[in-house]
Amino acid sequence: MTIQWFPGHMAKARREISEKLKYVDIVFELVDARLPLSSRNPMLDQLLQQKPRLILINKADLADTQQIKLWEKYFAEKGFYTQAINAQENKSVKIIHTKAKEALKEKIARDQAKGLKPRAIRVMVIGIPNVGKSTLMNRLVGKKIAQTGNKPGVTKGQQWLRSGKDLELLDTPGILWPRFEDQEIGKKLALTGAIKDQLLHLDDIAIYGLEFFARYYPAALQKRYHLSEDDLLLSGPALLIKVTEKLGFKEDYERGSERVIYDVRQGKLGGYTLDRYEEMSALDDEK
Repeated sequence: MTIQWFPGHMAKARREISEKLKYVDIVFELVDARLPLSSRNPMLDQLLQQKPRLILINKADLADTQQIKLWEKYFAEKGFYTQAINAQENKSVKIIHTKAKEALKEKIARDQAKGLKPRAIRVMVIGIPNVGKSTLMNRLVGKKIAQTGNKPGVTKGQQWLRSGKDLELLDTPGILWPRFEDQEIGKKLALTGAIKDQLLHLDDIAIYGLEFFARYYPAALQKRYHLSEDDLLLSGPALLIKVTEKLGFKEDYERGSERVIYDVRQGKLGGYTLDRYEEMSALDDEK
């Protein structure tokens, strides 16, 4: 299965991002804590160049805590300011304001030395679809002003929003890269909901998810679907058949696939991280 998704509004957003970078002081790049590396758009490094950046590792409540710590360290070593957050929580707002000032402390000091009047920090908020940008925007602004949805492609335009006295935010649509050179990344994005389900073979994605949990979080898989240790040794398709039976869906494997994907996305199997730091960081460093 080859996964591709690059709607027209995403190409437009890429152009607009490039045009409007000059108006902002810093970029907030949201990534998904369940796939901190795979949910980064590699095209952004070229677009953003030397613009100060704060990487916000969102949906931390759904991810593996130990893996989050490792990825925070990874991004810090790359020279980025970084912070794990849960955009659903109010406490994230104060943390983000503090981190933004920290990332721009040198610029703020230069402006003060020049006698310039302090102004709000201008921020571009960016990230792939379904990473939680609109939820974060609403939390920062303090009211529902950005449209949200647990599906990709909700935000289609750009808008400036105010967050207290400290931040002015430029929202942008989520953009994926035009093609996935690594189909493994495509499967990860599909499993977490960054790609529209209508474009996928759900059984393939469910099998991928089951194989992953059987390898890295077997106890969670056993508990959720009442599996034996021998069941975990089954091939992916056979494991989907077994889980479908355990769910009482008989031979309705499409329904079984939908349930598995739903459970994974909603954290019903506990916190997990698809991008394993010990594996992916080494591969990324080789590029």
